[in-house]
Amino acid sequence: MKKDMTKAPEAQLLDLLKKILPKATQDAQLAGRIYHAVELELKAKAKVTAFEKFCSKVELPDLAPKSIEEVKEQLAASFGNGDVTLKPNRKENTLAVEVALPDGSQFSGEINVNRNAGGEASEEQEITLKFVPFPVCLPGDKELVWLLAKRENMSPEEAGIALSKLEEEFWASKTGQKMLRDRVERSFPEFIARVPGGMLGEAGLKRHYKTPEPVKLLHAGKRK
Repeated sequence: MKKDMTKAPEAQLLDLLKKILPKATQDAQLAGRIYHAVELELKAKAKVTAFEKFCSKVELPDLAPKSIEEVKEQLAASFGNGDVTLKPNRKENTLAVEVALPDGSQFSGEINVNRNAGGEASEEQEITLKFVPFPVCLPGDKELVWLLAKRENMSPEEAGIALSKLEEEFWASKTGQKMLRDRVERSFPEFIARVPGGMLGEAGLKRHYKTPEPVKLLHAGKRK
């Protein structure tokens, strides 16, 4: 029987422990405690990695209250019901982040303000990122459009597939499952309003607005 290489290294390690611990000791309680301790350590490590990744990739154009609130919303979506504390440091142009989870885990880090935000530098960044408009709508209401963006090297079909896959992954995640338990409707509008910007960015997508805009029908002026 071939080893399942599709599993994450952490899952493979836990599977290996299940096999070797009963052989290493006849004390079932001791084996269980070792397995549980390793499992908790791996989960803690995964949370730290996710937090550090978030701090390195989150978009923070400035320290305006609106920008800080968006970061707080993304943290809440990524870390569930954790207690989030944000402290802007305008002198250093950074945002200190602290997250305390109900299980006692605590994380702290810093998010740097995007130095390329605003003015000519912002235009240079857009050229580097190569994002192009990617408006989407639902089959049942084609007049309401969500203004998204996709990387220039993605076709509309590829971007659509990536967005659909991301929606499935979001609702299957721990955060998505908690929202469903809290009776949040599993729908595209709720998904696009709550999915963290970092998840969209990793899929090659970007959100400009969380709520859709109606298509404006222009009427040609009459010539005199």
